[in-house]
Amino acid sequence: MLDRVKPSATIAVTDKARELKAAGRNVIGLGAGEPDFDTPANIKLAAMRAIEAGKTKYTAVDGIPELKEAIIAKFQRENGLAYKPNQVIVGTGGKQVLYNALMATMNPGDEVIIPAPYWVSYPEMVALAGGEPVPVVCAAEHGFKLQPEALEKAITPRTKWIILNSPSNPTGAAYSRAELKAITDVLVKHPQVWVMTDDMYEHLVYDDFVFATPAQVEPKLYERTLTVNGVSKAYCMTGWRIGYAGGPKLLIKAMGAIQSNSTANPCSISQAAAIEALTGPQDFIPVHNRSFKERRDFVVDRLNRIPGLFCPRPEGAFYVYPSCAGVIGKRTPAGATLENDGDFVRYLLEETGVAVVHGEAFGLSPHFRISYATSTEVLREACARIDQACRALA
Repeated sequence: MLDRVKPSATIAVTDKARELKAAGRNVIGLGAGEPDFDTPANIKLAAMRAIEAGKTKYTAVDGIPELKEAIIAKFQRENGLAYKPNQVIVGTGGKQVLYNALMATMNPGDEVIIPAPYWVSYPEMVALAGGEPVPVVCAAEHGFKLQPEALEKAITPRTKWIILNSPSNPTGAAYSRAELKAITDVLVKHPQVWVMTDDMYEHLVYDDFVFATPAQVEPKLYERTLTVNGVSKAYCMTGWRIGYAGGPKLLIKAMGAIQSNSTANPCSISQAAAIEALTGPQDFIPVHNRSFKERRDFVVDRLNRIPGLFCPRPEGAFYVYPSCAGVIGKRTPAGATLENDGDFVRYLLEETGVAVVHGEAFGLSPHFRISYATSTEVLREACARIDQACRALA
């Protein structure tokens, strides 16, 4: 089984950047997908109070009742989705929630449709669960979004799931309500296909974009949709490891059974912090988003002035996914030919100390992913180095 699975490319790039920094290199790491803002003070205080109150014991495997109630209220308030406590599960990060759902449902040979570019872990989780990932290319000319005709063509009698991620990692592309309706209209016709949504970047949207999620857009899919979310991105809590989902009761029960025999409950202190995140002040989110939008606009505009690169302007998240087609085939100052996006990102790292992730890892080349979840000063220096590196090619 393990010979089907590759290590996470994004984690590998981040680790490589750390190694080079430790060795004394001046490295700018743009590979990590986490906000540079600190966890808000009220959330940290809630965690400290939980520790002082002795809330350091095992909890219910699938989440404490108070957190489940906060999640239920969030789904109703923000997404118009009604769940009961036995339809909600809390996991150690969104990744575990997604993985448990696949482990609970996949039989050997079952297929999972994954729009590409995709988050690097989706195909690997499907493979670990014994299934077959079915990437469907979503080209830049379609905004990196799945088209209804392509979805219809990809569905077979063996299709078990489709994974939808909006806003997207790695592209930042986000589906409008109308675009989602076109997708859900196809899915309604295929009752064997379940829908797994990764809404982790729900609150990170710009330019008056309005977020929607599939079960909200098409209530007919409610009974076969797992709506996954978490506190990592919007609440700057990546290290706290809390993800959650709402879905059909039997699926949630099966996921809980798997969790009870693997990790058991998520961290009790992190759960207390997550309650505060979901129920406390939300006013910092638009403040952070203004910074992210400014950074996005700076990076897009700057990259589009670099010869050989083209960068679309995404609707959300904190990534851009530029094309590097214009530099493929060129030669570096050392005389090496850039054959693919992997060669290009290695050239950037070795020659300029800028760490990004190659597009092949996300299922669509020749591209690369930049995380702009860092300061404008750092981004300005990184873009200057990328510009210099591209202009040095022949």
